[in-house]
Amino acid sequence: MALKQLVHGSPEYRQMIQLRYEILRKPIGLDFTEEDLAKEKDDILIGVLEEEKMLACCVLTRVDNSTVRLRQMAVHKNLQGKGIGATLMNFAENLARDYGYKKLIMHARKVAIGFYEKQGYKIKGDEFTEVTIPHYVMEKKLVQ
Repeated sequence: MALKQLVHGSPEYRQMIQLRYEILRKPIGLDFTEEDLAKEKDDILIGVLEEEKMLACCVLTRVDNSTVRLRQMAVHKNLQGKGIGATLMNFAENLARDYGYKKLIMHARKVAIGFYEKQGYKIKGDEFTEVTIPHYVMEKKLVQ
């Protein structure tokens, strides 16, 4: 299993888009537009691959000089609950630190709150609806 930063537009990035679509978008009737994907060219794109197959992924988007936002975290359905998501989170946090970020925030789906709490994230604020489903803002300080 290899964890790596992906290049926007690469074949691995296309696999990442497909995994995100299957896990996150298709179940709620959404797709990606070319405009959505073009906005990711400056993001930190992270994939977990095994024998060139995308197992899990996430995106880190700069908020400001000290804060980065985790988005589009997805783990292949057959592999959820096997520790791959936790490994990916650890890698993403270390990469964010390497880029100089001090805090990681996210809009976490309500169904994933328990997972993120186990990773040390705290809920900040009230439940809200985003892309038709309940979310919470969560954050974690990234100590050096």
